[in-house]
Amino acid sequence: MFENLENLLTGFILSQLFALSRWFFRLFVYGMLLIAILHFSIFYLAVNIDSFFMAFKDQNTDQWSIVNFQLFFNDMYFVSIDKNCRDSGYQTHLAKSDDLVHWEIVGTMLPYDGEPRWDSLQKAGFPAFQDIRFGGTYQLEKVNGWYYMSYLGANQHGYEPDPLLMGLARSKNPVECGAFERLPQPILRPDDTDARRFERKTLYKSYLFHDAALTVGHPYINAYNAKDETDRERIYLAVSDDGEHWTRFGDSPVIDNSSEPGSICKISGDPQIVRWNDLYIMFYFRYDIGSPGYDTFACSYDLQHWTKWNGKPLVESEYEWENMHAHKPWVLCVNGKVYHYYCAVNDKNERFIALAVSG
Repeated sequence: MFENLENLLTGFILSQLFALSRWFFRLFVYGMLLIAILHFSIFYLAVNIDSFFMAFKDQNTDQWSIVNFQLFFNDMYFVSIDKNCRDSGYQTHLAKSDDLVHWEIVGTMLPYDGEPRWDSLQKAGFPAFQDIRFGGTYQLEKVNGWYYMSYLGANQHGYEPDPLLMGLARSKNPVECGAFERLPQPILRPDDTDARRFERKTLYKSYLFHDAALTVGHPYINAYNAKDETDRERIYLAVSDDGEHWTRFGDSPVIDNSSEPGSICKISGDPQIVRWNDLYIMFYFRYDIGSPGYDTFACSYDLQHWTKWNGKPLVESEYEWENMHAHKPWVLCVNGKVYHYYCAVNDKNERFIALAVSG
């Protein structure tokens, strides 16, 4: 009898110790994550801010990505749409710079056209598979012998008409205008049979990267925002083993600010993921109904569970020329200086590429 009691007590004590060790482990992990967030935010926010504009005369500029391809140049892919957008759609262009501040427009990478395709009138492109290390090279990586660009596409005029689908294009030379060839069919659609609850109306900006750590068991990750029937947007993941064929990952969004009780968040969108040591940092923008959109971030060790920053926005509306939104981030760290590009929107129907610089 006493032997059985001793065994029971021993088992109980061991189970409690195990539970306590798990609690301390979780506390340690969350503590380290909090320290990393605070370290990163202090490094990022204790800065002086400068801004500049980049725009076409008769078009609005929007959504860009900056990469390295040639040794002495930095390459910006950006999209534009006519200010009278009822009879036009997104096109993708290329600009170059040798200082990340002054840019020269090179030409058009993905124009809209009259082809009888699903993506003829909308082609907003985002270069894929660059070095995601924060402070790394930002160079594009070849996959299957190609350089890739994902894009949102449609065959309707207008500003982001529903539904938008996700396409993929590839090229042997990613900075040669007109060199990208588009794959025939979308890689993801909002009406796919495996589309999740909140992504069945439109798919938006996609960010494709190579995760050499195989954090979720697949080498290629796609982070993108999508819209539901209530016009609220959340951020999801998809995965691939070859860079061309994609499947959705997980049953729910990884960033969802719209489902919280009493939330007025309409959009969590335009993700960019970088890696800082073992920490993944997702820059994205948030738009709450009645307030200007702003840029913020979240952190994760596993790409599935994210701790969202709830402090001061990284970039928010401060000036008259951005009195509607300061949002849609693309963030680089070069030679210890942080460059935060964003879309500045005002009440005159103008959209610019703007820049905040730290360091």
